[in-house]
Parts: sequence; structure tokens; C-alpha cells
Amino acid sequence: MEKFHFHFYDWESKAANEPFLRQPFGDNWEITTWGEAGQTARKLATGLKSLGLPPKSHIGLVSKNCREWIIADIAIIMAGYISVPLYPTLDAKQINEVIRLGDVEALIVGKIENWEAMKDGIPDGMPMITMPHYEGASKITEGQQWDDFINKFDPIKEVHVPNMDDTWTIIFTSGTTGTPKGVVLTYRVLDSTSLPTEKDNPLKLGRDGSDRFFSFLPLNHIAERVVVEMTCMRYGGTISFAESLQTFAKNLSETQPIVFFAVPRIWTKFQLGILKKMPQKKLNTLLKIPIVSGMIKKKIKTGLGLAKARSCVSGAAMLPETLKNWYKSIGVDIMIGYGMTENCAISTSLMPEDNKPGSVGKAQVGAEIKIEEGTNEILMRGPYMMTGYYKDPEKTAETIKDGWLHTGDQGRMDKDGFLWITGRVKDTFKSAKGQFIVPAKLEKGFEDNSDIEQICIVGLGCPQPIALIVPSEIGLAKSKEDLRASLNTTLKEANKKFENYQRVSTIVIVRDQWGVENNLLTPTLKVKRNVVSQRYQDLLMDWHEDSEAVVFE
Repeated sequence: MEKFHFHFYDWESKAANEPFLRQPFGDNWEITTWGEAGQTARKLATGLKSLGLPPKSHIGLVSKNCREWIIADIAIIMAGYISVPLYPTLDAKQINEVIRLGDVEALIVGKIENWEAMKDGIPDGMPMITMPHYEGASKITEGQQWDDFINKFDPIKEVHVPNMDDTWTIIFTSGTTGTPKGVVLTYRVLDSTSLPTEKDNPLKLGRDGSDRFFSFLPLNHIAERVVVEMTCMRYGGTISFAESLQTFAKNLSETQPIVFFAVPRIWTKFQLGILKKMPQKKLNTLLKIPIVSGMIKKKIKTGLGLAKARSCVSGAAMLPETLKNWYKSIGVDIMIGYGMTENCAISTSLMPEDNKPGSVGKAQVGAEIKIEEGTNEILMRGPYMMTGYYKDPEKTAETIKDGWLHTGDQGRMDKDGFLWITGRVKDTFKSAKGQFIVPAKLEKGFEDNSDIEQICIVGLGCPQPIALIVPSEIGLAKSKEDLRASLNTTLKEANKKFENYQRVSTIVIVRDQWGVENNLLTPTLKVKRNVVSQRYQDLLMDWHEDSEAVVFE
């Protein structure tokens, strides 16, 4: 049987005294070397085996990103078990559901902010190991405490060597719709994720142990796991973490990573933060002055923490073209990645030098893309595909047909092989006039307005679509009259581009922020369109009939 080569062991051996994990505590960074991480993981692996679980048991891992998360993940591999990483924002009902669906037999719990809301979902008697306490996180007294547990055991000497077709991990989708599905990924799939780097090196990695990564998107999300954790373990370097949301900017600035991966919401937040200090008009003026322009760009990039970044990547949702161009104007070139949990986050990529506005790029090395006739659904196949959904042959058969992964996204391709995403198959809804509305297409018409932080086009059964918006900090700083005037102008301009049946009748400025905590965003900060739509459904007709084109909830 072909065996998987776990590159962590190479770095543990040849770079034992070199920094691997960097954890911030106020102004101090605690460094864990490759050798120290290996020793701790080996002790934890022995400890896990002492629980008496059968080989290939499923070990749950629930925590915000921190050094112990990475060490626990390594230990699970060493002990011959399968990791089931879970979102640290789950409530009791949600975690109970995924523990049950994923056949989780033991749990490693860590940096969590809502333990009181989560703990009742942990089944009685489940073996639990609790990571050290972090300031600002919940104090968890349940379970065996990390240091006490680990220090009972000697480091494991004979580590498990998995076969390539063994299951590496089961990752539950964030659930924009319905029940979470457990995506089964093998070590062969994990191994294949090196193909783009080996051939084209799109991340511009040094691959010599000098690369710096910054980990803040959920580590149980496939993109963070592959782009940051597993890439660092394969090619060496350091992974730095954020202490908290409040210290995020400071921690990132102190890290100055070589590779930085973020979702569109983060790129938007960065932009709004800069524009709050330096309005666009002033920025435009300064960027036109040759010597000053270079200084301003350098200052902004250093402040963001991106002065040394060779590769900035955006994924998980569409990055507005105007936002991408705005970053280009300050000297930050963003690479676009398109993928999903079901294909290990590898499908297409658009390099900064590609002049294809709005595209998500061409198929990555080893991947094939085609558009299904009739539905315009994007289909993909390649070595990155999941085995299937855990214990759900029905859903697997719906998603993988004739060897092609049905992504659920709709799109088009040009003659050069570049792909554009035009919407989601399930997002399309019918207006009262019987016309099909594709929300993503309409939302693009509003992306230039910096008063808008989030937008969701709804209107099932209404005569015309309605735009629900959460205003940005810039928008909130304006008077109601000025905000209304700004949105009215944008609405008129946007509607000029749409057919009559697509024109948005009303913009509604909603009262509440949309967040993970109120279930309106996924943990990767994508809008849960069906949940948002249901929340406001009963109010839509009143808003549609309002005499004002812009209304406040």
C-alpha cells in the first residue's frame, strides 16, 4: 500500500530549534519550535491512545486558532485517528448534531468564547481534553486539563503511518443551507494539494523554511487548513496567530506575513478602516503625487501588515472588482481563489496580472472545469475531490455524478478558459411576476458604495427585488438624510443596468448587524441568504409599497 509522507517529521528533525508557532500574549510572542511542537504532539498522541479508542476513531477538535490547535491536529495523525474539526462558534444544539453526525468519540476543546452556550451539547461521558486557558476566552473546567494530561505520558516513538487512501479528516460544511454535511478527505487528496505549488507556485513561497503565515480564519475551514497549516508543514516557516479581534491589526502588523489569506469581508473592513482615517478624495490626491504616492502606499501596507507580503489571497466568496482595483491602487495585488470544502479549496485561481475583470480565473493544475448545459452549473473534477459525504450516499450521489463534482454555483467560461461565477443554483428565486431573479448579479450593482458593508437581495413573491443592507461604519457616521441620498443615487445608477423585472424597488437599511452569533452569517462570514430572507419575509411587501425608495427598518 502506498504510504503518506507527513512532512512535519522532516522539519521536526532538521529544524528542531527553529521557530514554528508564534502565539501572542500582549506585547510578548511565545515561540514554539518545530522540535517542541513535535515532543508535545507525541506526548498527546500517547495520551490519546491511552483512551482505548479503536484505530481510525474520530477525534473532534473545537477551538479558535492557536498553537495547541496545530499540535492537537499533528497528534491525531501520529496516533492513527481521524480529525473532525468543528467551528468554535457552535451552540449546544449545533455541536451535538455534528458530534452525532460525525461519530466523534473524543473531543479536544480550546479557545472558545461561548462555552456556556456550547457545553450542554457535549454528550455525557465523552472523553475530553481541555487546552490551556486564554485570557478573554471562556474558562473551561470540564475535561482533563492539557498540561496535566500531556505530562503523564512519554512521547510516542512508533507514529502511525497512514495509507494514501485512508481518511485524513472529515470537515463539516458551514451550512448556508440545511443540515451540515461531513466532507470526507483522504491523505491522497491532501498530498495532491501540493501540485499547484510544485508547478506554478502561485503563492510565491520561498519553500526554504523562511515563509511567514498568519492564521486567523477558522482552522477547521478547508482553505485555512490547506493554505496555511498544511502548506507551512510541507515547506517550513512559521505560523503566527491573533490574540483577539481587538489585537488582530497589531498582531498582523507585527507578523508582516509572506502569505496572507482573507475573505472579502476582511478586505472590506481593512478598506473602510483606511478610508475612515483618510477619505477617498484625499487619498486620490496624494496618490497622484509621484514621490508622495510611494510613501503613502508603503505606510498603508506597513500599517496593514502587508509590506512584506509576496502573495495576498481572497477566497470563500466573491471579491468585488472595485475593491480589488482599490487595493491595486495602493500597491496590494490580490490573487483570487475559487474552491469549496468538497474539492479541498482548489478549483480555479486568478493571478493579479490576469486582465479578466470579475473572473475567478482558470482551472488550477490538475483540475478540470466545465459548464453544464441547461443549468449553467459549474462542474469540476480532479485529484482534490472528496470521497463523498460521511454516511450520506444519497447526498454524495447528488453531488458527484459521472466523476464530476456539481458545485451548486452557476457560471460561464470564455474561450481562454477563464471562469465567471454568475450565481448560486439554489439562490435564484421567482418574483410575483413569475420572473427568475439571480441575486448575485444584482448585488454587483451596489458594490461601489462604501456606505454599504453587507447586502442581500431578496423578494420571493414580491413584484420587484428588494435590497437589504447593513451600513458600514462610514455609512453609520452620516446623517439619515445623507445616507438616504447616497443610497438613492446608487439605486438609480444600478437600476439603469438591469432589465425592468430585475430593478430593485426598495433599499432597506436593517436595524441589526448580521453576524455569526445571530445565525445570519456563516463562520466564514458569508451571508446565509435563506435565513436572512426568512427573517424579513413578512415585511417585504410593506417595504415594496413604501413611497420612499430607501427606508429604515
